[in-house]
Amino acid sequence: MISFNEPIYVEKGLDYITDAIVKNRRLNGDGPFTAMCTKWFTEKLNSKVLLTTSCTHALEMGAILSEISPGDEVIMPSFTFVSTADAFVLRGAKVKFVDIRKDTMNIDEALIEQAITEKTRAIVPVHYAGVSCEMDEIMALAKKYNLYVIEDAAQGMMSTYKGKALGTIGDFGAYSFHETKNYTMGEGGLCIINNEKYVERAEIIREKGTDRAKFFRGEIDKYSWVDVGSSYLPSEMNAAYLMPQLEIAEEINNKRLKLWDIYYKELKSLEEEGQIELPFIPNYCEHNAHMFYIKAKDLEERSALIEYLMNNGIKAVFHYVPLHSAKAGEKYGEFVGEDKNTTKESERLLRLPMFYGLKEEQAEYISSKVREFYKR
Repeated sequence: MISFNEPIYVEKGLDYITDAIVKNRRLNGDGPFTAMCTKWFTEKLNSKVLLTTSCTHALEMGAILSEISPGDEVIMPSFTFVSTADAFVLRGAKVKFVDIRKDTMNIDEALIEQAITEKTRAIVPVHYAGVSCEMDEIMALAKKYNLYVIEDAAQGMMSTYKGKALGTIGDFGAYSFHETKNYTMGEGGLCIINNEKYVERAEIIREKGTDRAKFFRGEIDKYSWVDVGSSYLPSEMNAAYLMPQLEIAEEINNKRLKLWDIYYKELKSLEEEGQIELPFIPNYCEHNAHMFYIKAKDLEERSALIEYLMNNGIKAVFHYVPLHSAKAGEKYGEFVGEDKNTTKESERLLRLPMFYGLKEEQAEYISSKVREFYKR
């Protein structure tokens, strides 16, 4: 059976975890390996970054830093993971869901303005599959209405928009290092702070509401509870597992892009015949091959294709069920305008296996079975 996903494993990961345990004797957060990861991201992104326990928690930090409070409204797509909404619902906000674009599966930037009210506090673009939203238009709207922009770039590490790394364009950004992502620490994330004035408070929020970071830098003689916060520091063992992947980040990215290109080349004929649709990458984006998906004709055809691939030893899966259709989505949110694409496109989308350890011949075999299905 070809798995849908296998978490990336780099041999040095075990060596670094052993160093954390035996050599450094440091397992709690903000030790040597966290510092190494932080340095790498700081240089790569040219922004202030803080390693977190998850992308969910990085988004929560963004919500707190944006001072989201009960009665506020936050705009986002419904086609996303529940964490995108949860981070703001926890602060008492109401979620305003906006339809997505058919081509990229990202929030439709042309529909955001109609969802803005006097209660709107923030826009939360989600960069689906590591393909950027149309950020210039989103940032222009944010400036016009004095709104925060918190980028959910969970799937976006190594992707760019007009040369700028995803997560570094809005006020705050969030990456995920869950085991399904291109780079992983099992569970983990990154909070990106793109305005210097929020850095000190971000450190405090991450450290349970204390100014402990300043204490460890020798800036104060003792630390105390000064603000709201939570425990958002990942273990050193998590950071130790991530660091060797960062050391070969380009190699990992290039391998995934090569697999993505194989799928695209092998399945292009089906798209030309009108059987399926392939991913669309706007010319202003560089993507990271986070996933390769195809779109079947409808839900029934997708279900049949999933079963056919499973019978041929291939695990393929669908993705998000739109949040506005969920029980909590109805309670905490509201869909603005017409659901023209969100539900329809989500029911057509099928993700093929994509991970660092996938072999090229496996990608070719999977493609051949997809073609075989449509020739039946």
